[in-house]
Amino acid sequence: MSAPPDAHSDAPPTAAASADLSNWRTAPFHRWAFHHVDEIVPVAPIAADPTDPWPLPSSPRTLDGFRLNAGGGQTLDLQGFLDATDNDGFVVLLDGEIVHEAYANGMAEHTRHIAMSATKSLTGLILGMLAEHGVLDLEATVATYLPGLAATAYGDATLRQLIDMRAGVRLDPAQQQAYAAATGWDPPGDHPVDLHAFYAGLDAPAAAHGGPFAYISPNTDLLGWVIETAAGRPLADLVADLIWKPLGAVDAAGMTTDAHGAPRCTGGFCVTVRDLARLGQLMVQDGARDGVEIVPKALIDDIANGGDAQAWKAGEFAPAFPGMTMRYRSGWYIIDDEPQTLFAMGIHGQNLFVDRANRLVIAKLSSLATPFDFRAVHLTHRAANEVRRVLVGA
Repeated sequence: MSAPPDAHSDAPPTAAASADLSNWRTAPFHRWAFHHVDEIVPVAPIAADPTDPWPLPSSPRTLDGFRLNAGGGQTLDLQGFLDATDNDGFVVLLDGEIVHEAYANGMAEHTRHIAMSATKSLTGLILGMLAEHGVLDLEATVATYLPGLAATAYGDATLRQLIDMRAGVRLDPAQQQAYAAATGWDPPGDHPVDLHAFYAGLDAPAAAHGGPFAYISPNTDLLGWVIETAAGRPLADLVADLIWKPLGAVDAAGMTTDAHGAPRCTGGFCVTVRDLARLGQLMVQDGARDGVEIVPKALIDDIANGGDAQAWKAGEFAPAFPGMTMRYRSGWYIIDDEPQTLFAMGIHGQNLFVDRANRLVIAKLSSLATPFDFRAVHLTHRAANEVRRVLVGA
């Protein structure tokens, strides 16, 4: 079901040859760049343990009954949906077995792909695990761990408010541009060349913290600095030791960094689609593998049951998910409609769906031409429901 190991990208050769820091997230360059990220920006390795892989048995199931109304009188089968959403890698697990797998655009089983803002969900797990281990306190303020930021807009925001997207910080266009340059994802120009310098100089006025959901990516990158300070270790090493190795990931992952090595933990996670599915399966299994707890069950339960439904309803993303009862907790989106679904989501079509009730995981990495393609987002959510219907009748 997977592409052969020597498959080549179908991005135009000139696009692959010309991808660089100035264009790697724009079409057509992105189709090659999204799975060659370490050739564009610095990437800190997240080591796997080759002696202890988590096997995913192959148990192919027919999805011939998949039918998706795409509007305009068009009905898509599964392949039509994958093509319509620029799929690069797609893995469906049921009861921990691969029931469907599809690759395109040069992707294969061991190809890493950037997960964009689905990274926030991984960061939320690490942050929560450190809190469970007593390394940090989610109700403490940023200034508790980074006293040099006490006078900045983030100083009195709590870690919980940052990871739940309820901090009051708003960036104006110039500050947003400076932040983008500081991440290492854009040419620096005249702006600060690292994240720490950006936050230290941030004098943006803040609204009251703890209000409605407001999606501010710098919140999560700042948590990377807090995590590394509190734990005294690089975030990539923490991910490797706390999750990636015990999880049984087959391939090393990575996290992009700024020019000085600060992690881009709001969007820089680079991962194979199978290992992303393994992370989803860990959530299905309440954080345990082979009976050994990796992510505390209490943390997963808090993600599933915590968060503020009213903050979501009053927030900026609610109109994009009409008719859904939702929350946001620790970097994860929660759909409370039956069956409850936890999901991670990133721009350009990155998704991880976790249906614990039906023991179903859907991992999808993509290269949509535009960052925010709401038609593709809606198609993908409906497709996840259709995969569930075909496989388990729910």
